[in-house]
Amino acid sequence: MSSARPRYLIGIDNGSQSSKVTVFDTDGRVVSEGRAALRPYDTPRPGVVEHPDDDLWTSIGAASRAALAAFDGDPADIVGVGLCTIRFCRAVLKADGTLAQPVMSWMDERVGLPYQDTDPEAARVTTSSGYIGHRMTGKFRDTAANYAGMWPLDPDTWQWSDDDAEIAKLGLRRELLFDLVLPGDVLGEVTAAAALHTGIPAGVPVVATANDKAVEALGCGLRSPDTLLVSLGTYVAGMATGPRNVTGPADFWVNYAAVPHSYLYESGGVRRGMWTVSWYRDLLGEEASVRARAAGLEVEDYLNGEAAKVPPGSDGLMTVLDWLSPDDAPFRKGTMLGFDGRHGRFHVYRSILEALAMTVHDTTERMARELGTTHREVVVSGGGSRSDLMMRIQADVHGVPARRAEASSAAGLGAAICAAVGLGVHADFEEATARMVRDGQVFHPDPENHALYRRLEAVYRDVREHTDALYRRTYDVFG
Repeated sequence: MSSARPRYLIGIDNGSQSSKVTVFDTDGRVVSEGRAALRPYDTPRPGVVEHPDDDLWTSIGAASRAALAAFDGDPADIVGVGLCTIRFCRAVLKADGTLAQPVMSWMDERVGLPYQDTDPEAARVTTSSGYIGHRMTGKFRDTAANYAGMWPLDPDTWQWSDDDAEIAKLGLRRELLFDLVLPGDVLGEVTAAAALHTGIPAGVPVVATANDKAVEALGCGLRSPDTLLVSLGTYVAGMATGPRNVTGPADFWVNYAAVPHSYLYESGGVRRGMWTVSWYRDLLGEEASVRARAAGLEVEDYLNGEAAKVPPGSDGLMTVLDWLSPDDAPFRKGTMLGFDGRHGRFHVYRSILEALAMTVHDTTERMARELGTTHREVVVSGGGSRSDLMMRIQADVHGVPARRAEASSAAGLGAAICAAVGLGVHADFEEATARMVRDGQVFHPDPENHALYRRLEAVYRDVREHTDALYRRTYDVFG
């Protein structure tokens, strides 16, 4: 008797720095993958941050073709695609679904304001997932779970408001908006044009997911309120899941989860978080590259190894990661303080990693107190989680076991989970998560290091109180 044919799922993870496309089997194992970097943002004037040309669709096509080229199975056995894209973007489309203007990044100040209808060709206003979903399927359908922000969505029903006046307050009209579906619902099928662009066979169903952070959380197996996810990306924050829409929270905000009618609670975070790590790596330049090659290591592994020799607390060197100032305090700058003769380049590197952990620990502790929960473990995802040093710092700062996300693209896996549920490969999200998510290595906290970090945090959280006045004065000079 012949065995059943294998089935495969594709997870599309369009992030802030690159697009990643992964082919998974139905147990969540990676079969092949492709990646394509996004181009640098265009910033034609202050406050405007755009993805150049058609970069999101171009990068997804390149990454998908690479993943399919490395796939040694039968493309006919690919049963579905889960689509996950960057959150908080705004796309303005012409009547045929092509871009009327470049996609606005989440860092563009316009996405936090009501839409201004100034383009006579504008026929639809949507998210990045709405735009890419249309390019994939030709349908004007989008997931409701990517409409946090300036959108007329009822957060309890996950449906558009039926109040035309409320919609108009946001500069919108109902005819500009896409039809909404839930995570796990089918958006449509891959068109012939999309098949040519991506290499994915025409007719394969494309399934809705949520916003990229929620899908990442699903791909990390985040299903319980007492598990904290620390996402190490361009934006670094802590997240937990829950069943209720909390109104008016003081120390966190509520997003939509990748499981229908569940919610993602998200702490304050660090803008340009892992970007700052890359900035410092590049600042060290060729010398670090030469030393890494001599040791037979990647630059990041070399830096992590040397920084691991620095004592916890970096001999008192503290970094405050305001490399990109918040909107409500545009005068803020990044700060490094506490230098003395003990400090070298690896103290600076370790101090940046410690700052990421201490900032998120502080904000997530406040979130947990408000929610009335405690965190028994931390799951760490993103490229930074590949570093053993980063994982030890996370465990020591939070004071609980830190588990590395096993998936190299947690958002890609989360997208595949949504596809698996929507297409009946697995019965529900519980079964799909149990089958497809695997635990990575666990790092346990050192009690002495945790006590040291708690003492440092008491100082760390007061730094801005003293530096804000200074930066207000220099802002008048340098902007």
